[in-house]
Amino acid sequence: MTDPSAIQPSELDQLPDRDPEETAEWQASLDAVTEAAGPHRAAYLMRRTLERAEGAGLALPKLLETDYVNTIPTSAEPAIDGDEEMERKITAWNRWNAAAMVTRGSKYGVGGHIATFASAAWLYETGFNHFFKGKESPEAPGSGDQLYIQGHASPGIYARAFLDGRLDEAQLDNFRQEAGGNGLPSYPHPRRLPWLWEFPTVSMGLGPLSAIYQARFNRYLTNRGIKDVSASHVWAFLGDGEMDEPESTAALALASREGLDNLTFVINCNLQRLDGPVRANFKIVQELEAQFRGAGWNVVKSLWGNAWDELFQLDTTGALIRRIREVPDAQVQTYQTRDAAYIREDFFGKDPALVEMAKLLSDDKILECFHLSRGGHEPRKVYAAYKAALEHKGAPTVILAQTVKGFTLGEGFASKNANHQMKKLTTDEFKNMRDLLELPISDSQFVDGVVPYGHPGADSPEVRYLQERRAALGGPAPARRTQPLPALPQAADKAFASFDKGSGSQSVATTMAFVRLVKDLVRDKETGKRWVPIVPDEARTFGMESLFPSLGIYSPKGQTYEPVDRDQLMYYKEAKNGQILNEGITEAGSMADFIAASSSYATHGEAMIPFYIFYSMFGWQRTADQMWQLGDQLGRGFLIGATAGRTTLTGEGLQHADGHSPVIAATNPAALSYDPAFAYEIAAIVKDGLRRMYGEAAPGEDPNVFYYLTVYNEPMPQPAKPAGVDEGIIKGLYRFNTAETAGLAPAANAARIQLIGSGTAIHWTLEAQKLLAEEWGVAADVWSATSWTELRRDALEADEALLRGEERTPYVRQALDGAKGPVLAVSDYMRQVPDQIAQWVEQDYSSLGADGFGLSDTREAARRHFGVDAQSIVVAALAQLARRGEVPASAVKEARAKYGL
Repeated sequence: MTDPSAIQPSELDQLPDRDPEETAEWQASLDAVTEAAGPHRAAYLMRRTLERAEGAGLALPKLLETDYVNTIPTSAEPAIDGDEEMERKITAWNRWNAAAMVTRGSKYGVGGHIATFASAAWLYETGFNHFFKGKESPEAPGSGDQLYIQGHASPGIYARAFLDGRLDEAQLDNFRQEAGGNGLPSYPHPRRLPWLWEFPTVSMGLGPLSAIYQARFNRYLTNRGIKDVSASHVWAFLGDGEMDEPESTAALALASREGLDNLTFVINCNLQRLDGPVRANFKIVQELEAQFRGAGWNVVKSLWGNAWDELFQLDTTGALIRRIREVPDAQVQTYQTRDAAYIREDFFGKDPALVEMAKLLSDDKILECFHLSRGGHEPRKVYAAYKAALEHKGAPTVILAQTVKGFTLGEGFASKNANHQMKKLTTDEFKNMRDLLELPISDSQFVDGVVPYGHPGADSPEVRYLQERRAALGGPAPARRTQPLPALPQAADKAFASFDKGSGSQSVATTMAFVRLVKDLVRDKETGKRWVPIVPDEARTFGMESLFPSLGIYSPKGQTYEPVDRDQLMYYKEAKNGQILNEGITEAGSMADFIAASSSYATHGEAMIPFYIFYSMFGWQRTADQMWQLGDQLGRGFLIGATAGRTTLTGEGLQHADGHSPVIAATNPAALSYDPAFAYEIAAIVKDGLRRMYGEAAPGEDPNVFYYLTVYNEPMPQPAKPAGVDEGIIKGLYRFNTAETAGLAPAANAARIQLIGSGTAIHWTLEAQKLLAEEWGVAADVWSATSWTELRRDALEADEALLRGEERTPYVRQALDGAKGPVLAVSDYMRQVPDQIAQWVEQDYSSLGADGFGLSDTREAARRHFGVDAQSIVVAALAQLARRGEVPASAVKEARAKYGL
């Protein structure tokens, strides 16, 4: 009996108990059972009671963990709607060809992975035969299901495509050999194999995060009336080791909060990472179950195969369940490789009740259970779990399927810590595998020690069955739409031309200019609804609060409360059909939103125009891996790095001061990076981006790009657009003015210099132009560099053309042709940004930039600190001219003293 004095204070003590006597009786009953039948029996009864309460709809907190057994008992498993023996044969061929493909390629040293697919083969095959809808599905036409395939399992997907006739032997032999143009990429890469792969997943952690936001975006499309994709289901195949990545679990609460029952995670719990066990001294399945249950997910565990049913029936004391729960994962891995005697001693020998149980079991039975019988290796178990996932409503589902890494590959592979790095099987191992899988491959087919591919024939029962199953589900999978969509109607010129006249005396930040442009574009009758504004937080920082009442913030629940600012013009409005995705403080989640929206043209056949606006410091630096994923997935849209530059954020300091995002952006081949200075430049760039990505791309232009624009929060007068500058804006450079057109009237023999500025630096450059003329008699022409990166890329292409014997002059050299004097380039970024073009500028070239760490101060003080303010530009210009003998050397020293430098 429990000593009442030992009971700790409870949160229930603060709630009134209307019948303390009844409460005491229940507690006494529990004490009595514990004393008479033991704590395990008492715990069992409590579990049963809680289970009944949940079934009756009582509002009780759920247990975070259940016993280490299958969620769905064998007796409750539905029959598979298909030919199980035929599916076994198909899976055997896929296992064989996946291993053969990697082994045959190993002689070239290109690598590959065998063990992952070997453990997950049934997880995929069951889905392909019974659950995964194709693009031609009548339930989800043009969309189908979205499959996030585990990257290291790609050989198995290629093997199935080979059996299906979508790939041939020559392509399999070019696995990881893409330079010739007919190869297969190592992992799911849409840019490399766009007709097959939809989602790049091998940067581990990004797959699960993207899958959640894809499921959420599907709901967004449906709720906004763009397209009904409610029948599409998102399946994400993950590894238990992959779940250590913080991105893997970063959005679990979002999926639960929004009730994304159109989403299923399938976690292949083979208990091994890339090297060694996932939780050597613990149990990863139980940890994941608690984590997902705590986040509000439905959890289905498929751990043990049918062979274990007999053991569980013998467990009348609960000793087996207790022992399974206490054995750490690394020991389970060891059992898979040891003989029956070892298992009898180490597993069963720890408890007298288990010793007696083991006496009833043959060695073969013990080995069957511990070596072979796992829930993830039995199609009925997998089928039951998938069916349960689809039938569960109101929450996403995670399936925890236990498998053996390297299953069917033989003793040299199965459960070995090194199996992720093992790239081939020997001939003898293949022959053993053949016999185990009962494949009709003869010894004579191993010519010169080369393992043959296996195929039952294009008209074989296996291939016909496979193709019939896929036809019934809506066509091949995975598959990606490759036919281009009709071009979207282009917005009226009025929206863009309104910026051409400038702002007069009014000061306008380029951030506000972009927001105003978007406000005009979302009003467009044809394409306005296709804009997807994405904000991680601080929409008001970017001046976007005016969009709240007009567009609404997307919420699947609508607005269930009265907003505190309801009486204000720009109140916080949420709506089920809201257009803005206001994500809170999550750049990673916002990027996952952007990726889903940016590739909707392929995933769903609906072109959407996302723009994601963020603190530029917290974009590329924090989520550059997702930007790479975006490029790989052929996404299209506009990334807006707001509050950009190293010196424009007064007082914010080092962690907010972006002096390098264009450098990171320049490394991404799909990113077109622009640093516009003026509102009309933004309008021209966005207009051209809409044409290229969503309209009629010019010959040779890749529409599968995305734009990165840096915009600033520093209000400045916006000038009128000079004539004839559109080409230069898009290509990256044009002359904004000359000393003469600026009205500075230089002397006929005045020294001349070319000043190139980008972004907000153009304003200091224009001030320096005036100082040079009025105080030093120097004529300066000012150029706007809208994109240092695009200038460099054009120059690199020109260099490559020369190597092919083609005559081509880089655009930057064409633009500066005939410009007199040296060139001084200035930006609010590190000098590496403007220095991208240095080698192609024929004039003497120098640059100024904000290298080093940012700091907190006024804009003026910060610019003086980094040496990029107008006076510093003047001194640098004079020094450059003095080295050429065009101004006296004394002028430099005089200028330093004059400006306090």
